[in-house]
Amino acid sequence: MEILNLYLTHLMKAAPALLRGALITIEITAMSVFFGTLIGLVVGLGRLSPSKLLSRLAAVYVDVIRGTPLLVQVFIIYFGIPALLTQLSEPGHTVRIAPFMAAIIACSINSGAYVAEIFRAGIQSVEKGQMEAARSLGMTRGQAMRYIILPQAFRRVVPPLGNEFIALMKDTSILSAIGVEELVRKGQLYVSVTYQPFPIYVGIALVYLVLTVTISRWVAYTERRLGVK
Repeated sequence: MEILNLYLTHLMKAAPALLRGALITIEITAMSVFFGTLIGLVVGLGRLSPSKLLSRLAAVYVDVIRGTPLLVQVFIIYFGIPALLTQLSEPGHTVRIAPFMAAIIACSINSGAYVAEIFRAGIQSVEKGQMEAARSLGMTRGQAMRYIILPQAFRRVVPPLGNEFIALMKDTSILSAIGVEELVRKGQLYVSVTYQPFPIYVGIALVYLVLTVTISRWVAYTERRLGVK
């Protein structure tokens, strides 16, 4: 009983810091998925482009990003590129990038590759006859894609986009490796002072659980409102 009270005490003391970390985690995730969605839509359309060059470039981007760990991508953005630019710059000039900015860039690029495949699958799930019908009515391929195909595809990609948001939110835990004070990093800082890892990491797990369940419920609600089947 005494040890339980001790753990609860530490958890209550750490709660404000963990909540601040959770807000940063949500902020990074939301911004990354937003930019990742823009990247993914462009790349997804590129993969379906009649141009072999565009299609192959988009495929290379998707394969490279999906085939390498997010942690390595974060290190390349935060450590690798600044070091390269520093070597190419004038002597005495050092290039740096803020951890938060590096996190957004890396996570957006990573998310974009997965979202590209989501959009590609969503677009291809729309019956081909609808594109042919739109073209027969005098629409260009771009107009048919914008007014006929994409609105239907967007409804169908809501569930996988929700899953991507949840997956990326959990993956942001690795950003503690570059000092971003998201949820896990806040817990690490508290543990480094109190040497009480068990209650803090359990608390971190509970916060992630609450976030993922809440987002899952919101995605399910959105699916029902949109009539996604």
